[in-house]
Amino acid sequence: MTTAADYTVAVRALCDFTAKRGDLDLRFTPSPSAEEGIEGHARVAARREAHYQREIALSGLYRSASGHRLRVRGRADGYDPRRQRLEEIKTHRGDLARQPENHRHLHWAQLHLYGWLLCEAHELETLELALVYFDVARQVETPLVQRMSRAALYDVFVTHCEAFLDWALRETAHREARDRALEALRFPFADWQGEQRALAENVYKAASTGRCLLAQAPTGTGKTLGTLFPMLKAMPRQRLDGLCYLAAKTPGRQLALDALAPLVAPTPLRVLELTARDKACEHPDLACHGESCPLAAGFFDKLPAARRAVIEHGWWDRSRLREIALAHGVCPYYLGQEMARWSDVSVADYHYYFDTGGLLHALSQANDWRLGVLVDEAHNLVERARDMYSATLDQGDLRALIREKPAGVTAALKQLNREWNALGRECEAEHCPLPEIPGDWLTALNRLIGTIGQVASEPPYTLSPTLQRFYFDALKMARIAERFDRHFVCDITLRQGARGLRHARLSLRNLVPAPMLAPRFAAAHASVLFSATLTPSRYQRDLLGLPGDSVWQEVDSPFASDQLEVRIARHISTRFHERQASLTPIAALIAETYARRPGNYLAFFSSFAYLEDVVAQLREHHPEVPHWQQSRGMDEAARHAFLARFTPHGQGVGFAVLGGAFGEGIDLPGERLVGAFIATLGLPQVNPVNEQRRRFMQTMFGAGYDYAYLYPGIQKVIQAAGRVIRGREDRGTIHLIDDRFDQPRVRALLPRWWRITSSVDEGNSQPRQAPLG
Repeated sequence: MTTAADYTVAVRALCDFTAKRGDLDLRFTPSPSAEEGIEGHARVAARREAHYQREIALSGLYRSASGHRLRVRGRADGYDPRRQRLEEIKTHRGDLARQPENHRHLHWAQLHLYGWLLCEAHELETLELALVYFDVARQVETPLVQRMSRAALYDVFVTHCEAFLDWALRETAHREARDRALEALRFPFADWQGEQRALAENVYKAASTGRCLLAQAPTGTGKTLGTLFPMLKAMPRQRLDGLCYLAAKTPGRQLALDALAPLVAPTPLRVLELTARDKACEHPDLACHGESCPLAAGFFDKLPAARRAVIEHGWWDRSRLREIALAHGVCPYYLGQEMARWSDVSVADYHYYFDTGGLLHALSQANDWRLGVLVDEAHNLVERARDMYSATLDQGDLRALIREKPAGVTAALKQLNREWNALGRECEAEHCPLPEIPGDWLTALNRLIGTIGQVASEPPYTLSPTLQRFYFDALKMARIAERFDRHFVCDITLRQGARGLRHARLSLRNLVPAPMLAPRFAAAHASVLFSATLTPSRYQRDLLGLPGDSVWQEVDSPFASDQLEVRIARHISTRFHERQASLTPIAALIAETYARRPGNYLAFFSSFAYLEDVVAQLREHHPEVPHWQQSRGMDEAARHAFLARFTPHGQGVGFAVLGGAFGEGIDLPGERLVGAFIATLGLPQVNPVNEQRRRFMQTMFGAGYDYAYLYPGIQKVIQAAGRVIRGREDRGTIHLIDDRFDQPRVRALLPRWWRITSSVDEGNSQPRQAPLG
């Protein structure tokens, strides 16, 4: 995008805009993985003669009658100059007759555009066009062939360009207006805090130099606005196409939207909120295709009008998208997915950029976007990325499928079960680390995947819900197996099944996501990761794959130490074997603190069982203290009700699990929260899986205990403590309940601005000296 008269678009993006038609159809069809697609293209090309040309870069210019120009570019799969035959290769599985018509139409549109660009480049008058479908399972090609004249191809080219050009010109005008507005943008509040300004200056420098910044800033610094504002200001000069604000949880997305609202008001900036499919779906009981769901029927035919209606507004949050989508009879979730192409700021979950199939990353690669990436509460990214790149399969699910006796699949299921039984017999303990993925087991798994895919591609084209779910889990396992290297571990966990049989659960666990995340950071023009808990920086650098020239910043706290009283209850141990003895003194501490200063408190514990035991003690011995508690499996309404108890003049203690829904991302300013009790170091449970992680981290980084237990635990503690002081007028108290908080290596990880004292009961005046674990 350069001027109002010159716009560049990729062939794929152009066809996505102009050539899609008909229903949205997401019925299950077995499709190749990305790796199989790449391999399939290579196999087809390898069958061609030596003079065959692969991956031909093509570009052409369309000039409108008004003088506007649209440059179309792309890369065609293959060309045989002797036969004057241009090929577009598409991989598939199973019966081509099942392919939705709109897919075929889109494929032909791409090939026709490549055909015109090739004719123009080589001055050809006619051209043979071959849409080559390659079945990755049977290794068979099905070519669909047309011969078209240069004039006919030009007519197709013009039709697509004219359909897109008006939109393109509007987009160019929007881009110019957006950039002018951002250049003139001013900070929306008079109170421009010194710490927030320091953060903003470093974010702007990172954007200006194309660097990655890790910013540790205490809760209450104003990190959301302090990162959004400078990145928006940098967009015009750095020619950024868009900004991705990535959050770990829903509250983080809402905080970003709240911060963006005053920034967007004076600008034409387009802000998109991407929500999970299960939350945006209007008809969760219906299948996602036109014959079942009315919002999928004719989706692509209705999309242009819906898209124009959305563009008239700059604020595309969940409610606005839903309103427009339903007015036009289209699916709100997939309307949001489509609008990701045209937003300036996308507010989304981490997986939209960092997961293997992340939409925002895929769009940036396909369209050569320059993106700014902001990662909110970035201390969560390590665990979230590990989950994205890990996979588990349970033998119990396989055995349940065998009992169903699915036609055509049972033999392959039983073969995999036999391999699983062999692995189980080799395990002498409940948890068995393996040096590598068992080869025979993986071979049987891939054979089963192929068998299920073949069955699904033949009449009656249906899989049972349980078989389909297992198939998807198996596909993820196979994809992770392709990535398996020294950054992963493989293990088997044995458990007792309902029928008395031992089931073997096989897991491929990613422990260091750095190799998978590094290309995502490299693809962004600039990235900023911010949180109150990024210490120590080497832990983040080692595990996240950040660029070598990444910059570290620690922002001073905006709060004075006298605002917060931090006391260590070093006469109490919350170690597992001493928890029963801790119940009475913890309940007493909560009651005494509440009596001295009635108000709202949060009390955090390592588990629901521990929490419930302390609540029972408080109820029995201190019934005068009002209290409420987090329960297992709380839905969104229940979580809202829990937080609603924290009113400005309320009194009582809310009990919650550390690291859960109330440990971060909630804002209870002023008198809504006056203190917190944290009865745990937050250390992950000592079990075979975490001990395997500790040994792995020791071997790789020489810091096994710290990387597996201490750093993740203390991050949770600091996040929970950060709920207490939210503004410059707040006053509060935090009780850190465990003698280990008083140990130097732990205190060194706590915020520097905290003024910490130790509370010692009369019966035990000497602090305990014991190991952390």
